[in-house]
Amino acid sequence: MDLTIIGPAFLAGLLVLVTHIPLGAQVLRRGIVFIDLAIAQIAALGVIGAGLLDLDPQGWMVQVAAGLAAVLGALLLTWTERRWPEVQEAQIGVVFVLAATGGLLLLAHNPHGGEHLRDLLSGQILWVRYEQLAMPTVGAMVIIAALRLFNERMGRLGFYLMFALAVTASVQLVGVYLVFASLIIPSLGVRNYMRSRRLPLAYLSGIGGYAIGLVLSLAFDLPSGALIVWCLALLAVAVYGFGPKMLTHTG
Repeated sequence: MDLTIIGPAFLAGLLVLVTHIPLGAQVLRRGIVFIDLAIAQIAALGVIGAGLLDLDPQGWMVQVAAGLAAVLGALLLTWTERRWPEVQEAQIGVVFVLAATGGLLLLAHNPHGGEHLRDLLSGQILWVRYEQLAMPTVGAMVIIAALRLFNERMGRLGFYLMFALAVTASVQLVGVYLVFASLIIPSLGVRNYMRSRRLPLAYLSGIGGYAIGLVLSLAFDLPSGALIVWCLALLAVAVYGFGPKMLTHTG
């Protein structure tokens, strides 16, 4: 097992989980599950746009482009929720589809467009280097501090902007699929537990999913992002299955 490969990849996964699990719990509570897919896809659209300008894929300008796109998406979804709150989930779906098809259109004449799009969706976590983790680490510290200070007082706009900041960094590290999986799957698995146990158990299942997925992907030469998603899902099912059952009331 090559630690020079799995080490930075695992740390990237931990950075994603640190911010995405508490944000995912809020997403479930607010009932806007697909917001992460929409904003992640908008951030990916920003990355694609930066690539068309021949910017360095690892440079800070690409981060800025992804961040601006994600913030604009967050502002748009804030406005739609204020204007038509009763159909917000549908509006989030429409924004996701527009961002996804916009990426297809931008890459239509790019000979490597299919490969580039696949990398943005499924990620290239095994190719992450330690030096790429500096900015995501700073971003994660800012997000965790803000969540602790303003968790209950964070309004709609603040939550969406915080979400955009988290997704901007993570989508380039692990891809759109893993962003969604890291946000939603661990929180789904622990939803019936006591509130005090949900966060620790979600972190444990998330860490286990990344660790097992990375090891298996190297051992069997399988796509790491896709395998981690499956490992996260299986661990979440196990955590849910061994947990307390929600009581149902009849009559």
